[in-house]
Amino acid sequence: MLYGEDIYVGYRYYDAVDLAVEFPFGHGLSYTTFRMHSLRVVCKDGILSVRVSLENSGKRAGAEVVQVYVAQQCRSIARPPKELKGFSKRYLQPSETAEVLIEIPVKYATSYWDDSVRKWTSDVGPYDVLVGNSSRAQKFLIDKFETNDTFSWSGI
Repeated sequence: MLYGEDIYVGYRYYDAVDLAVEFPFGHGLSYTTFRMHSLRVVCKDGILSVRVSLENSGKRAGAEVVQVYVAQQCRSIARPPKELKGFSKRYLQPSETAEVLIEIPVKYATSYWDDSVRKWTSDVGPYDVLVGNSSRAQKFLIDKFETNDTFSWSGI
């Protein structure tokens, strides 16, 4: 089956054309508020480790989903501006803070399907890590990492 939207499905399309949406992907409603801070990104031994502090800054207990997006800085092909690569939901009491760790294999964080070689491909170069609570977070926490090799792989 041929899909006309190609890779630009859902939030990826709205990001690519910079179109405003009422309720972005991942948007949730809550009776409390949260704050994310102290982002730390480490890329070591093929694992991208993303740590962030999540604080329930409101007066009620509640849950928040920390979402990790990855954006290739120098794209060699047409790709969405950013892609969701990991997430974690946390329940916190009022004024409680928790460190959230999301680990993603680098090959999954950076790869795209390359039709020309019929394999997944990861390009060398710099990538941005954006952490927020939706695809259009009011303010993303941003850090960077870099890969040293271009490689292709098949399978999952």
